Amino acid sequence: MASIFSRIVSGEIPCHQIAETDDFLAFLDVMPLVNGHVLVIPKKEVEYIFDMETTAYTALWAFAQEVAAGLKMAIPCKRIGIAVIGLEVPHVHIHLVPMNEVGDINFTLPKLKPTQEELAETAEKIRRYTAA
Repeated sequence: MASIFSRIVSGEIPCHQIAETDDFLAFLDVMPLVNGHVLVIPKKEVEYIFDMETTAYTALWAFAQEVAAGLKMAIPCKRIGIAVIGLEVPHVHIHLVPMNEVGDINFTLPKLKPTQEELAETAEKIRRYTAA
């Protein structure tokens, strides 16, 4: 069965897209830790990040780096934190999280519940600064 991320890639499930290439997609997490929380995925479904072929693995991180640069300009923060957990969705994904303190990337805290309008506004703001 296709993961929720594969269903997003296919267009079956809509997302608030930030950037896209032939191989990768970046979009807003709909239940973010903080405003601007972005997920970066390969379009090809691979369950575990260290199972990716080396070329795709390094290209994924390069894509994430480009998205993070735009994200940092769009959302005021000290750093863009990253996390690769891989337990909740069986599809490689990198969390890019705008951070002002270490607690901003605590996945045990309650998630935000922004409206679709708020997500659309945030996505547009980040896209303005994202070259990818």
